[in-house]
Amino acid sequence: MDIRSLDGDDPATIALLLPGFQETMSLELPGDPPVSQALLARLLQRRHGADRIVLAAFDGDRPAGCTKLGLDLGVPNGPGHGSLWVFPSCRRRGAGTALVDAARAELRTRGRDRLMVDAPRTPAAEAFAATCGAELHGTNLRNRLFLKGPARAGVDELADRAVPGHRLVHWSDRCPDALVGLYARAWGALDVPVNGQAEVRAPTSADVRSREAEAARAGHRQYVTAAVDTATGEIAGYATLFVRDSPMADAGETLVLTDRRRQGMGTWIKAGLIARTAVENPHLALVQAWNDVRNDAVLALNRRLGFVADSSWSTYSVKA
Repeated sequence: MDIRSLDGDDPATIALLLPGFQETMSLELPGDPPVSQALLARLLQRRHGADRIVLAAFDGDRPAGCTKLGLDLGVPNGPGHGSLWVFPSCRRRGAGTALVDAARAELRTRGRDRLMVDAPRTPAAEAFAATCGAELHGTNLRNRLFLKGPARAGVDELADRAVPGHRLVHWSDRCPDALVGLYARAWGALDVPVNGQAEVRAPTSADVRSREAEAARAGHRQYVTAAVDTATGEIAGYATLFVRDSPMADAGETLVLTDRRRQGMGTWIKAGLIARTAVENPHLALVQAWNDVRNDAVLALNRRLGFVADSSWSTYSVKA
């Protein structure tokens, strides 16, 4: 296998890897809509505060699989965290092992000591991880909410359950100038790590604008709903959702400030966001959300909204 380094922000990379990625996801997640260019572009692009490694294994001129890793620029010796895919028609030819070896070597050259990879929780993935000497680091659930069935009525009902002393503010793509500083301050309270993305560190208005531009470059519209304290104007919590050229949208962050929790704030915000986004995008059929199995609060929130878990994905860790 020939390993090549690719630019995840180059449209040519997306076009090259898309057929294999579509083949892979149709096998791993057969109930999902077909993978679009926008989804793959979002997965491979550099994210705010992070660098990106994209390596592809080639069998001749044909890509056999790829791995993408995010590197937090604020932690120079931190792990590379991402995903690895071997395309179904190219499996059992050594592509996976070649990609792991190449990723570990690349991380070592950058002074990073650990490789972390997410994969579907299957016997095959567990056996491959053991062969590579990797250990289970954590598990995430994929949850889905169908917008065309009875769950939609429940979302609309929860969106009407306002928290006294607060109002919901909605926007898409660009945060209003009057709120951007307050939004950055609320974002700074986020303490949940995200696969391959940088840790949040005192973000500014410029950081908010950078993230907005990032989503747009990958063909995504970012929808945001925030709860604003009517007395102080402070943002008490917010939730994000990403819409692309697909019937499926991706849930992003849901945050409620510590002193505003246990009032139904998160449920109200996220329900309001989903209800509004569904009205403005009638092509949407479902929303997917990824959650750590240890995050009891967010898992409970999603269950209240009608999300149902349909698969588990493991994070494996191995020394670079």
